[in-house]
Amino acid sequence: MPAPSAAARYAVFGQPIAHSLSPRIHAAFGARLGIAIDYRAIEAGAGEFPARLAAFARDGGRGANVTLPLKQDALALCAALSDRARRAGSVNTLIRAGESWHGDSTDGAGLLRDLRDRHGFEPRDRRVLLLGAGGAARAAAFAFADAGARELVIANRTHARAAGLAQAIGAVASATALDALEALGRFDLVVNASAAGHAGASTALPRTLLDAHTLCYDLSYGKAAQPFLDAAREAGARRVSDGLGMLVEQAAESFAAWHGERPDTEPVHAALREG
Repeated sequence: MPAPSAAARYAVFGQPIAHSLSPRIHAAFGARLGIAIDYRAIEAGAGEFPARLAAFARDGGRGANVTLPLKQDALALCAALSDRARRAGSVNTLIRAGESWHGDSTDGAGLLRDLRDRHGFEPRDRRVLLLGAGGAARAAAFAFADAGARELVIANRTHARAAGLAQAIGAVASATALDALEALGRFDLVVNASAAGHAGASTALPRTLLDAHTLCYDLSYGKAAQPFLDAAREAGARRVSDGLGMLVEQAAESFAAWHGERPDTEPVHAALREG
């Protein structure tokens, strides 16, 4: 795929969006690879999103990322979907194809790459607890199943939503209520995929879920991840991480879909960690 012209535009849509690191990440990728990038953050709630995405396309938009709360809304606006987006039921990457959008989900691939490369965690034959059942959680759940997790337990405030996701995944997955966590035993990985941290809230983690080797990981980053990371430490976790690495890796997957080349992520990740 040829490099885009200087006029080609890219963006991230969400609400709130001012905090997003995506423009900085894609600018850094472009600078490293010599590709001119016009990548902006566009504020849009669910009601405004279709019109703002259409206006973006008319203005030359060639690709976009989608974050909270629009990942499932984005799926409905796509004329075609990748297999992983269809299975996850959410889209975080939009690719302009003619007069329509092609939707993909790079969250799962980004999460697995960060877990493996930065945390030395291989999901195969491991026991995983996933908190949440929304768009990002669905992408993570299918990624863990595809990676060979031995058991995937999904806990969500609305049990029916967790049960629906577990049923879609198959025998490796089961659903439970948030107030039943204490009886589940130890997990190798606990992943917070809920949006509670964005409101400053977090689910309490029973100590029975963890030991010294358990990795506790929040898909969010920065302030939104802090409540869960604090709760994990309070429960005795020694290994905790936010999702900054996942953010960078899923962005690299999107970048490759748009520009035909996957950037080296480590220098960009290190720069973001340094602030």
